Parts: sequence; C-alpha cells; structure tokens
Amino acid sequence: MSLNTSLFNKKMLCLAMGLSVSMLFTACNDNDNSSSQSEEETEVTPENIELSLLGRYATGVFAESAAEITAFDPKSKRIFTVNAKKGLVDVLDGSDMENLTHIGELSARAVLADSEVNSVAVHDGIVALAVQAPTKTDTGLVAFYKASDLSFISSVSVGALPDMLTFSPDGQSVLVANEGEPNDGYTIDPEGSISIIDVTDINNPTVRTADFKAFNDKEAQLTDAGVRIYGPNATVAQDLEPEYITVSSDSKTAWVTLQENNALAKVDIASATVTDVLPLGFKDHGLEGQGLDASDSDDAINIKPWAGVYGVYMPDAITSYDVDGATYLVTANEGDAREWISDEDAYYNGDTSKGFMDELRMKHLVHKDGFARRLGDDMPAQLNALATGAKLDSSVFGYCGNTCREDEQLGRLNIIWNMGYLKNTDGSPILDDNGYMTYNKLYSFGGRSFSIWDENGTQVWDSGDQIEKKIAELHPEFFNSDHESVAVEDRSDNKGPEPEGITVGKIGEKTYVFVGLERVSGVMVYDVSNPEAPEFIQYINSREAAATEEQHENGEAGDLGPEGLTFVSGKKSPTGTPLLIVGNEVSGTTAVYQITLK
Repeated sequence: MSLNTSLFNKKMLCLAMGLSVSMLFTACNDNDNSSSQSEEETEVTPENIELSLLGRYATGVFAESAAEITAFDPKSKRIFTVNAKKGLVDVLDGSDMENLTHIGELSARAVLADSEVNSVAVHDGIVALAVQAPTKTDTGLVAFYKASDLSFISSVSVGALPDMLTFSPDGQSVLVANEGEPNDGYTIDPEGSISIIDVTDINNPTVRTADFKAFNDKEAQLTDAGVRIYGPNATVAQDLEPEYITVSSDSKTAWVTLQENNALAKVDIASATVTDVLPLGFKDHGLEGQGLDASDSDDAINIKPWAGVYGVYMPDAITSYDVDGATYLVTANEGDAREWISDEDAYYNGDTSKGFMDELRMKHLVHKDGFARRLGDDMPAQLNALATGAKLDSSVFGYCGNTCREDEQLGRLNIIWNMGYLKNTDGSPILDDNGYMTYNKLYSFGGRSFSIWDENGTQVWDSGDQIEKKIAELHPEFFNSDHESVAVEDRSDNKGPEPEGITVGKIGEKTYVFVGLERVSGVMVYDVSNPEAPEFIQYINSREAAATEEQHENGEAGDLGPEGLTFVSGKKSPTGTPLLIVGNEVSGTTAVYQITLK
C-alpha cells in the first residue's frame, strides 16, 4: 500500500467514526507521531513576546492585602485569589478575561472556625487551600473543594502556619510549606516542616511529614556552610522556616525556600524526607554589575558597587523548569527581617526575654557613642548585650572613611546586625579596649534580583543590578518607591524594588520568567531558555505615577504590590493566547495580562 493510500484510508476511517473536521486534524493528523506531542510542544515558538493589560478585578480595598496568591482552573474558567483581608478566597469568572466578575468565595471556617486562608492551588478541577489556625502557632490544615461548584470535598491537618501549597505535576500529591513562625516574644516557636498529602483518593487524603529533626545535631555544620540559624533558644528544626515550594517535572523532588535562613531544603517526595539543606551564599555588592542604590536621602539614582557590602538572597517565591534533562530553580530574592517582639518598650531597653529582631540602620550600628544612645528607641536587646558599641574595619571600608555613616552614603542602609563582625573561636565578638565590636562586612536584606540555581543549589546566574537599572531607565518615576505612595528612592535603604513573586511559562521552545516587584510594582519578563544567559524582554507597570493619596485609597492608582503570579498557557487560556494572572496585595486587584507572540 502506498503512503498516500494509507493516509487516505486513515482519514476515511476517522470520518466513519464521526469525528469532526477539527478533530480530524488533531486525532487523525497526517503525522503519525503527532498523537504523542502536547499542544504546548507544537506551539509556535515566538521571536519575542509582549505583555499588555487585558482585564482587572478590583476589590476596592487598599493596602490591606485583599488580593495575594492566584490560581486558575481552565475547565471552569475560574480565577481563585486569596483575599487576606477577608481571610478567604475570592472566586472570579474568567470566561471573559477583559471583564472579570466576582461570583463567589471559598472559606475554610466551616472546617476550622476563625481560620484564614494563606494560599491556593488548583489541579484538574480540585482547589486546595492552605489554612492557618486562629493562633498561628497551632496546627493548620489543607481543605479541598471542587472548582466547578465550590463544594467541600475533604480536609487534613498539617503543620503550623501552612504558608504555601502546590500540586505535584502528576497531580498525585499536594506539598505544603509549614512555616512555623514564632509568636511575639519568641516564647513559642513551632518546628518548620513540609507536609506531603496523597490526593489520589481526594475524599480520603493522607499526610506524611518531611521535617528537619535529623538536622538538629548538625547546627554547627549548617552555620559554617552559611545557613542562618539564629532564633533565640531555637533548635534547627524550629529555626528553619519553609516559605515556598517548587516540584520537579517528574514529581519526585521538591525544593523549598527557607527564606530567613537563606537556604533551600531539598525533599525526596517518595520517602517524605528532607535530604539536604542547601546554603545559597551571599551577593557581593562590591563587584561591578552587582551594585545597589543604598540611600534614600541623596536625591539621586546612584546604583554603584559598595565594597564590603553583601546581600543575603533570602528568596521568597521559587519556581523551576527543565533544559536538556536538567532542572533549574529560579528564585525571587526578596529578603526578610525577623521582628517578633511582645513588649517593645522593654525589649528596646535591653530585655532580651521580650523577643528578637535582626535589623538596624548602619549609622546606628557603628556610632562613636556606642549602643546606649539608641536604648529605648530601636536598639536590639541581643545586640546591646554583646558589646558596648561597634565600628567598621578600616582596612575594608577605608574608601569611605568617616563618611560611610552619612545618610548620603551607607548610613541609612538597613543591615543584619548578627552577621559580619569579627569573632573569637567560640563565636563571641572580638572586642577592642573600649568594648566595641568590629564589622568587616555589612549584610543587607535580599539580593534585589532573581537567580537561577542548579538542583543542588549552585548559582548558575543572577540578575545582578539589572532590575534597579531597568527601572531607572524605563520608569525612573517609580525608582525604589513604595507600593502605597510614589516617593522616588523611598526603599533604597531597605530592599530596593523587592522581587517577591515569580513564575515561569513555556511558549513553544522558549521559557520565560515573570518576576513580580513588590514595592515598585510591575512585572519583569526575561527569556531564560538559556539558564546561563537570560535575556531581558520587558518591564510592565500599570501603576499611575501621578495618582493622589485619595486615588490610591479608591483603587484608582493601578496595580500595586504584585505577590502571586500564575502563567496560563495558550492551550488552557479562554482567549487562546497565553496569559499572566497577578494578585496585587496593596491595590487589592487581580490583573490579567495578555501575552502577545511576536
């Protein structure tokens, strides 16, 4: 039989089976191999892409976290957005993405009274909610619902403060990051953990726990390697705080950000075991291309290297993708301070039993008059107990000398006081004759960047100072501004633009990363198809530079404070083209961006 005759007979068979013309070209394609190819694999690979705002739903609630984490169910065409103000999930009809409408809510309070939802995930018509107990140090739960009618299915108990959850790609498991934050005053500090829920029988889900108890006797090794373990009187298991999870494409391995600890946990899903804790190292802001704008008081955009200053990546969100059989991890390096204080007056006057904080302005750290001058104001009690005061190592910071402390230099930069000082072999600070510590390194919060890592936590690429430079170039009116008002450079002394949310999307043979910038707002887009050489594509920001305070409060200032990002492929999109859905916590808006292929 000739090839043409074979193809003709195949098509006749399809027609005889009653297949439509459209089905004829999919199920009965001339290419015998096409049935094994997904639509995403055969999607046209664009030369470039461009995002544009397609639609928006506004809660009308400003600066109260009324829109955070997002998820999308392609079958029901529904968007699920965590509304932390209400403590539940808003359900939006996305069948017309240009005109989003509110059609319902999901709350777990019928299962756990006075609870709050922290995160949402959707897979194959099932909605999973991470639910925090009324007392955050108590055990939380995960509740499951049908996306189609919002009916309750089942629930299971997990760890303390379930902060984020995700389905494995095969849909058989839900993984939950139980952050285990302490209470104010640090009198209760639950252990962090990762719950692995078997959802193959969604009516009767079962839970296993990957915890960190096996690392309790390895604290010295972990800290020597660069993992930050520093909570007062905390074991390793108590101090490690899981934040965000990504799962390998084969559903066998998970990686979990331990934000405050500046590390990743690697988890074997089959055995529910944390197999490794991977330190992420530090970013040298003294190198060209890795500088930062360190001052909010110099009336200028001044991005430059600062010798002796280092960034602690402390990633929030993490995602992953595959290239040539290898998994690459992508993190948004936000940074996060710990501040858990039950009695501020007592704590700032030196009572270490009232809590803990690890943040202080550089100029208050290294003042000639020592720590006593800040007692009762912002002096961390634990720092005050260590020494009389502190100074900079002149062999490192001699380039700025006495001017380092000035507001226009490094003076206003918020740094981590429990890192960077010279120590004795027992870990205590080396003190001079005046009882002063010596800092030869200053560590700031976050990396002001996103990074790509291999599956063992080795950095492959970092965006350096590109994010700050791109904002300075494209939207200087928002440069390092806050997300509640436009004040240029307002956040330069803190964490800059604060990359927080991140997701990836594959379009044809290319992979793109979308990075939400919490403070300046907007989304950075990069082509990361080559993980060693990503390419900047776009920075889109819909906030209104000239908006008044009243317009901000009325939800008329655009989208502010992006947190949760969801990529929707063309195959699953109601519009037939890829979309990006963004929950904006400050403006309380859920925005949908259309991705145009070029």
